Order: sequence, then C-alpha cells, then structure tokens
Amino acid sequence: MRKRSLYSGLMAALFFLIPQLGFAQAPAMDSVMVKDGKIYVVVAVLVVIFIGILLFLWSMERRLKRLEHAEQKS
Repeated sequence: MRKRSLYSGLMAALFFLIPQLGFAQAPAMDSVMVKDGKIYVVVAVLVVIFIGILLFLWSMERRLKRLEHAEQKS
C-alpha cells in the first residue's frame, strides 16, 4: 500500500511539472540568430549539404546499376 501511494505521488508530481517545461524560455542564441538574419545562412548551408548528399546517392545508384547491368551481360 505504501509503495502504491509513493508511486501515485511521483506520478502526480510529474503531471504538474511536465506542463511547466513547455513554458520555458527559448535560448538567447535563437533570438539573436533570427534578429541578425544568420538563421537563413544556417538553413541555406543545411539545404546545400542535403542536396549534395542526395546528388551523391543518386550518382552512386546510377554507377551501381551500370555495374550490375555489365555483370549480367558477362
């Protein structure tokens, strides 16, 4: 019985604390980057990296298809 009440007390505390985490302040760096316009540079760099990875995977797939096709003819 005592174990159950301890468990219930911990769960109640968690239910009261979890909503408070949603109201935490955002990091200061976040607002500084948006204010200075640097966030757009970060997003642009990430997009370029992502496109580069996709192009690399696409070219690798084409090479593998050519090798498989050449191997099947042999």
